Amino acid sequence: MPLHPDIARLTDRIIARSRSSRGDYLDRIAAAADKGVARGHLGCSGQAHAYAAMGDDKPTLVAEKAPNLGIVTSYNDMLSAHQPFETFPALVKDAARAAGGTAQVAGGVPAMCDGVTQGTAGMELSLFSRDVIAMATGVALSHNTYDAALYLGVCDKIVPGLVIAAATFGHIPGIFVPAGPMTSGISNDEKAKVRQRYATGEADRAELMQAEMAAYHGPGTCTFYGTANTNQMLMEFMGLHLPGASFVPPGSPLREALTRAAATRALAITAQGNAYTPLGEVLDERAFVNGMVGLMATGGSTNLVLHLPAMARAAGVLLTLDDFAAVSDIVPQMAKVYPNGLADVNHFAAAGGLPYMIGELLDAGLLHEDVRTVAGDGLRRYRQEPKLRDGALVWEDLAGGSLNERILRPVSDPFATSGGLKKLSGNLGTGVMKVSAVAPERHLVEAPARVFESQEAVKAAFRNGEFTSDTVVVVRFQGPAANGMPELHSLTPTLAVLQDRGLKVALVTDGRMSGASGKVPAAIHVSPEAAKGGPLAHLADGDVIRVDAVAGTLDVTDPAALTRPAATPDLSANGHGSGRELFALFRQGVTDATDGASVLY
Repeated sequence: MPLHPDIARLTDRIIARSRSSRGDYLDRIAAAADKGVARGHLGCSGQAHAYAAMGDDKPTLVAEKAPNLGIVTSYNDMLSAHQPFETFPALVKDAARAAGGTAQVAGGVPAMCDGVTQGTAGMELSLFSRDVIAMATGVALSHNTYDAALYLGVCDKIVPGLVIAAATFGHIPGIFVPAGPMTSGISNDEKAKVRQRYATGEADRAELMQAEMAAYHGPGTCTFYGTANTNQMLMEFMGLHLPGASFVPPGSPLREALTRAAATRALAITAQGNAYTPLGEVLDERAFVNGMVGLMATGGSTNLVLHLPAMARAAGVLLTLDDFAAVSDIVPQMAKVYPNGLADVNHFAAAGGLPYMIGELLDAGLLHEDVRTVAGDGLRRYRQEPKLRDGALVWEDLAGGSLNERILRPVSDPFATSGGLKKLSGNLGTGVMKVSAVAPERHLVEAPARVFESQEAVKAAFRNGEFTSDTVVVVRFQGPAANGMPELHSLTPTLAVLQDRGLKVALVTDGRMSGASGKVPAAIHVSPEAAKGGPLAHLADGDVIRVDAVAGTLDVTDPAALTRPAATPDLSANGHGSGRELFALFRQGVTDATDGASVLY
């Protein structure tokens, strides 16, 4: 199928915009590749240090004739999504030896969970952890003893941080290795109802705890379609996973086979072989367009609107909010997975999942097929699903269409004709709204503002019964320079209760919402942020605000409100406790949300 002309034009615009930076990047990784096997340039003492603990693998490493894999892992056993990685290094090393190579754990990276830190001071480290992960990966790979890398990570900031580092070391091949989702627990809809009942005092903490433990109950990624599972989708659409790897449960024979296959394939695509695939060449403009298409087609997390530009800049590719808006206008929403529907990712995968979606989008000309991927043969490999046949791993074409059109629909009959992400611009700045889970009658809200400077203050006003009419809740000084841009997901149950009471409610913030943000209209990532003198700093209670996701506008109806002196709250409390002291330089040097909220690029 010929490429859709709008996708082709968008890609051409990104290529033209990125020509200088991408060219410089490709020159750098080519120069690094020209130096040959990196560990061959180490002195004997350096090599002895690197191989000292490698036992029977020492002779192979010293000979330098076989490729050596570096494993970067986000393993910890406090987070369900990363606990399965405990056993992966042994599998990888065994598979590498069987293929004539070697593997070493290059280093570990931190992996924090927004679900654990929601509403706490720790959330103010969360977004910055992405750049820490990138830097930690850089340290791990800086020993220059690896011919390819396997990146073991899943959740919100971990995958974007690993991609940034993988791009930085783009002269070496790399494959991303997921752990898979936990088995389904209680329905996400049931869990959400208990959360709302708890917010109104109708459920006690024991009932809430019981519901949460029934939802998050075992190893693997949380099963709703938040940022973690959006990351997994992205890795397939961008050709960084082996095909069909994303949503295979941990602890299964197929999961083990895919992990072993990732090691074998990584050895095959090093510079020592005949299929050299430097990751920096995989991460080109077309790959990032494919990633944005996947984001819109699946109704994925708004957090990727922050992460994708930062990831792309590491590879010399320049993305803007206009690119996301353009893709959203072109690409239909094909999936309904919680919070956009009642199904979870296991149900989505059973209905046909990513192989079905990629095949449909390729056939509609909405994806670039002629891209480099870690699997080879372009993106068409990713319309296949992995199977075990007589103990052997094979990939097979899907048989038939979607197995459940309440979850997954074809391009010709989507849930919505657009991707569900809207850019909002006006006299209050620029932000985004995820509308895929918001009822159409709530896409426009015009109401007086209540202005707050913390989510705790919003909850206190709710408990005091202060919300009795239509309201636009403004929560400002939540941007990256103010306090690290924590998610405000804990506001979702509170605002949903007001909405269910018949009020028109919207949220406007320079902070961010969870990848699981749902039915309440929320204008988020508003830039410039209040801490940098952005328009939100000038608002006061009673200012009438119009949030219009139909027209794509975000305005205070009386522009005179913006002539008031900017509020100057005391942000000193954001500078200490829970490790926040260590991130002062990040808050001072971070870019705007529209540029990826990064201290690196």
